[in-house]
Amino acid sequence: MGLFASTFINPALMEPTPLQLLWFLLIGLLIAGYFILDGFDLGSGALYPFIAKSEHEKALVRRSVGPFWDGNEVWLLTGGGALFAAFAPAYATSFSGFYLAIMLVLFGLIARAISVEFRSISKQLPRFFDGAFFIGSALPALLFGVAIGNVIQGLPLNALGDYAGLPLVGLLRPFPLACGLLGLSVMLLQGASWQALKQPIGSDVQQRAAKLRVPLVLTVVVLFVLSTVLYFLICQPSLGFGFQEILRYAGVVVVVLAVVLAYVLKEKDLLSFLSASLIPVGLIVLTAASLYPYLIPSTGPGASITVASAGGSDLALTAMTIIACIGVPLVLIYHVIIYRTFRGRLKDEDVF
Repeated sequence: MGLFASTFINPALMEPTPLQLLWFLLIGLLIAGYFILDGFDLGSGALYPFIAKSEHEKALVRRSVGPFWDGNEVWLLTGGGALFAAFAPAYATSFSGFYLAIMLVLFGLIARAISVEFRSISKQLPRFFDGAFFIGSALPALLFGVAIGNVIQGLPLNALGDYAGLPLVGLLRPFPLACGLLGLSVMLLQGASWQALKQPIGSDVQQRAAKLRVPLVLTVVVLFVLSTVLYFLICQPSLGFGFQEILRYAGVVVVVLAVVLAYVLKEKDLLSFLSASLIPVGLIVLTAASLYPYLIPSTGPGASITVASAGGSDLALTAMTIIACIGVPLVLIYHVIIYRTFRGRLKDEDVF
């Protein structure tokens, strides 16, 4: 019957077609790709005022994310576009319900982009652009987790499938807020690990970032436990040993293993960064396994939106699959080229 059968209105569910199930998994993969790749960008920006003090240090931090951030955001745009094309009702409900939050995220990402570009070529308003870089990174990192937490807990939907709660304020509930802080802490850990990996060995920025890894690992552990406790208290999930529950347990195992490795390998910059980047994978697996077969669970009075009820036609999904088979490899090739081109640590003269 699904995870939320005892908590939410549960309409008669159709079985999703293979293509609908495929695109549910692919969208999860795209979201995971975004959180893995853009997580260290957002985390670096959120840590920017704390690890970079001088103009030279700030330039090095911006340089460490400069070649990558715009390409990394492709995964967010692709995930949003795929959600619109594959599950249009879920896209409409989520974007209308999270309208103000999404606008804040959009303005934050715009502020980050402007600050990265203009701060490097203009000496005017340095504090303004530094603040924009920080806020434009920290705010999306927080709100992404809040949005996912709200979807997991469920939203009040009316009979038409529209969000019927208060805008923005209605989304600030304990469990989503805990998820938002967890997402922010994971991205901060990714950012600290990235800076420890990319900055010159022994530099002040590298040392400050490296020292933050252990406190951030502990913060992730505390917030993960808090989110889990609130999840069981509020969402009241069913427990068992079916395939869906096994996937949920697997997500927990991946998160725990990644956190342990990030702590144990804290002296190995590359391995520590890879371990921190594995945490979002476990969180996305856990989220997908907890949601399925729902896309947006409803707390009433309207029905929940499911993979089957919101899924597009097989013709449309087939065309999308063909496009994805062409486009995704091209994006991956681009990432391989760009990361290979700018591999290795920065040098003191690598500023812009």
